[in-house]
Amino acid sequence: MTGKELLNAFTHAHAETVLQPLYGTDGVSPARERYRTLLEGMLNLGVSAGPRDTASGFPWEFPEARGDLRIFTAAGRTELGGNHTDHNRGKVLAASIQMDQAAVAAPRKDKWVFYRSTGYPDVIVDLGSLEPRPEEKGATEALVRGIAAEFERRGVAVKGFTANADSTVLSGSGLSSSAAVEVLLGKIFDSFYNDGKSGALELAQIGQKAENNYFGKPCGLMDQTAAAFGGAVAIDFADKDKPLVQQVEFDVTATGYTLCIVDTHGSHADLTPDYAAIPQEMKAAAAFFGKSVLREVAPQQLIRQLGEMRAALGDRAILRAFHFFDENRRVDDMMDILKSVQALSDTRKKEETFDQFLKMVNESGRSSWEILQNIYSPQRPAEQGLSLALTLTRQFLKDKGACRVHGGGFAGTIQAYIPLLSYTSYRDTMTAVFGPGCVTPLRIRPVGTAELLF
Repeated sequence: MTGKELLNAFTHAHAETVLQPLYGTDGVSPARERYRTLLEGMLNLGVSAGPRDTASGFPWEFPEARGDLRIFTAAGRTELGGNHTDHNRGKVLAASIQMDQAAVAAPRKDKWVFYRSTGYPDVIVDLGSLEPRPEEKGATEALVRGIAAEFERRGVAVKGFTANADSTVLSGSGLSSSAAVEVLLGKIFDSFYNDGKSGALELAQIGQKAENNYFGKPCGLMDQTAAAFGGAVAIDFADKDKPLVQQVEFDVTATGYTLCIVDTHGSHADLTPDYAAIPQEMKAAAAFFGKSVLREVAPQQLIRQLGEMRAALGDRAILRAFHFFDENRRVDDMMDILKSVQALSDTRKKEETFDQFLKMVNESGRSSWEILQNIYSPQRPAEQGLSLALTLTRQFLKDKGACRVHGGGFAGTIQAYIPLLSYTSYRDTMTAVFGPGCVTPLRIRPVGTAELLF
């Protein structure tokens, strides 16, 4: 559709049918306005001529933006269970959320990519060369080039595109804004040059390859998978090349709760050694048994040789291994409960069953705090924002709801399930301690990454 046709389409009732599952009833109007703004910005790109970059020959005029335009979205994600298990080929429960990376894009006839995202510098990449560039490490340019290279490696001949994008995924809150960008870029390439043939898992794997080999971050696959699939997903990484993904719809509000995160505004600076120690110690425990990761070790082996392990590794590595095995079991239990909740029609039974899920969330939270030990840095024992947020939340909830660390830990955010009628009071309680805007409600959406058709 042309830009004018798309702008007109947003005035029709069908637009609400497309947008409501992604953003909720209250989010339809803001979403309409957001996409209109992106479309108008794209049309302005199509008629404005700025200075040419004579060194690269990049054409700063975009006639393609006046032609066939398409709209794309890729969700942020929240971790529901399986804290620090994916790096040892464990199990994870995660879900896509209403915050997303959205873009209006048009294909190009040449090999140039022009990617504009609100609030960020323009990204301009010549795909004539797809080799990694050291100077692009840590930059969006590396992701564009790496994703294009991975498509080419899979036999897809890609060209460039022009895109006008915007993100509502909060950065630094463990909601995986980078993974949303990766699967969005992958979806654009896939739709334009591969007839949309790539499935959600393949798009996630392409994004991971780009982040590992071009961006320079040795990430796992959880973030991209949750962002690509939609809904709640249980991911089993036993086979790292072919992870098993189970998907289920999950409507938190139907169970009587608000899911939210609380940003304690702790600094992540100088925490790299703390993060790195967790997979290192888990793998050291696996190596004690001649294995590379804990997934290859039976929990019973741990019990039988505790004395020898303590002498060889110390106590913390053993505790973190116990956490790994317990979290894997919890992910299975949590997914089974969500399936049961989804199948129930009786509201009371649905809420009673969901209480079992919340019990698992609390168990996960306690395990991360007491056994995994990623709630505060041993380097800075006086700074315990996550500990404080979890303590305040537990006192507020008493015997209702649940809370746990969200993401890598040591600083940053917690996750909480708050009874609907208590949410405003909870938000005010946490705001008084951690400041305005610290609490963000999340809505789990059934759509991960997609091309939106109007």
